[in-house]
Amino acid sequence: MSDESTAREFGRVARATGVVGSLTFLSRISGLARDIVIGYLLGAQSAADAFFVAFRIPNLLRRLTAEGALSAGFVPVLSEYLATRGRREAIEASRTIVTFAVLCLILLTAAGVLFPSPLTRLFAPGFAAVPEKFSLTVQLVRIMFPAIFFVSLVALAMGYLNTFRHFMAPSLAPVLLNLAIIAAAFLLIPMLSQPVMSLAYGVLLGSVAQLLFQLPFLHRYGFSWRPSLDFRSPALLRFQRLMGPAVVGAAVYQLNVLVSTILASLLEPGSVSYLYYADRLLQFPLGVFAVALGTAALPSFSLLAARNDVAGLRTTLGYSLRLVNFISLPSALGLMVIAVPAFSLLFQRGAFSADDVQASARALVFLALGLWAVSATRVLVPLFHSMQDTRTPVRVAFWTFVLNLFLSVMLMGPVAAVQGDSPFAAAVAALSGAIGVLSLSYAGLALANSLSATFQFAALMWLVTRRLGGFAWREYLSSLWRNLAAATIMAAPLLLAAGRMQWAPGSGTLPLQVLSFIALVAGGVALYATAARLLRSPDWLVARNLGIALMERFPIRVKT
Repeated sequence: MSDESTAREFGRVARATGVVGSLTFLSRISGLARDIVIGYLLGAQSAADAFFVAFRIPNLLRRLTAEGALSAGFVPVLSEYLATRGRREAIEASRTIVTFAVLCLILLTAAGVLFPSPLTRLFAPGFAAVPEKFSLTVQLVRIMFPAIFFVSLVALAMGYLNTFRHFMAPSLAPVLLNLAIIAAAFLLIPMLSQPVMSLAYGVLLGSVAQLLFQLPFLHRYGFSWRPSLDFRSPALLRFQRLMGPAVVGAAVYQLNVLVSTILASLLEPGSVSYLYYADRLLQFPLGVFAVALGTAALPSFSLLAARNDVAGLRTTLGYSLRLVNFISLPSALGLMVIAVPAFSLLFQRGAFSADDVQASARALVFLALGLWAVSATRVLVPLFHSMQDTRTPVRVAFWTFVLNLFLSVMLMGPVAAVQGDSPFAAAVAALSGAIGVLSLSYAGLALANSLSATFQFAALMWLVTRRLGGFAWREYLSSLWRNLAAATIMAAPLLLAAGRMQWAPGSGTLPLQVLSFIALVAGGVALYATAARLLRSPDWLVARNLGIALMERFPIRVKT
């Protein structure tokens, strides 16, 4: 493929990233409103810990089954059929794959509804020491678990529509989930004895609404829900071969999140909530850009891989990772600077206290250290999937999990054994006393995640360089250091300005605080853009042209 064709393909990726990112931004805004409501109602108390654990169980399994295994096999197979066999055969292949997935999801959902107690004990062994907290978590799991069936189908719909380069409906669907949770929180509370139950019903209703929203768009692109039981279909067999390693890989990745939840449940009350709230703010730059870029890049990567265009893959990957540098580095430093102002302004009301603000901000600072690596990994993993290689990310994810586990135990500090029969909790209690280096508590878990994510990115980069026969390291490293320098120039004055303001409720008028926060963020963006331009960042023109294309719908011109 020529340089012009490669640039044109990246232009499609960039435009799709803009569409997905813009709509994901709306999703994150609605998600932030949802979390503000949850923080107001529950704060970081035991009920909040119970809800976040119960919410995380189907959420992790959704990522394992849908966003992990199903999408990893679905999009590359569908893209290959579109490129080599045409639209009709691709649609028939999708029917068979979806039928198989639906049958598997029915079994998984039934198991979760029938056996919520073992799941809760697995995910939060520390809750066993508080029977009321454990019982509440079990009830919430039983209510919310059926959501995995509907949101997994939503993820399959996303893979189908993204293959046809339709990104709007899947990116907008999460807004419906967030709005359903907010509505349920206000409308159902008077009818229920425990306020937290209203949130659980909101999750279930929102997951159904997401699927219903996808239906007309799926119909427009020819999809049919009519079952196909041709389980000897070559497309399904290929999908299953890709899905197997992807299940293991996604499971290993989700084990990192699971381990953090388990370990946090062994720490002081509120630790699960602090990490949850910190992760929610981290999801703004991660979801709006990094996940959007990975989502948008997968169809293009798959098309290039189907054509065996190695040069095109190298070039498109280089462009993508440079954009990751340009966005994620200032985002990470910016989150560290505005952590306390953001939590004070957005969450400190109702049950969310000033101590919760400081604790959540501390967790965010350590999580933000790994934002750059996590963002880049979200681009690298789809590249391997596009080449129908799901084994390599699995191997790397396994060693990442091992590293994360040991770093977590080393950095969290000693913990006491808990009541119950969890051998994992007992082992952690013994290990924490033997190999503990620092006593950072929940912040140590956040730091361990960041360090292990950096290892994962480095390992994947080394492997993909060998796989593609090289990589434009000079351009990439130039992008890295220039953008890092520009981000540092941005962060210093922002830190001074943020420290001069009073952010806590009652310490100033709310409109003035809001305007000050907006000015702080806008000033950071302006400072970074100016510094990047003065330092001649090679990604400045790409980002500028992307912005112009989004605002004026002009074609993107990529300059190297």
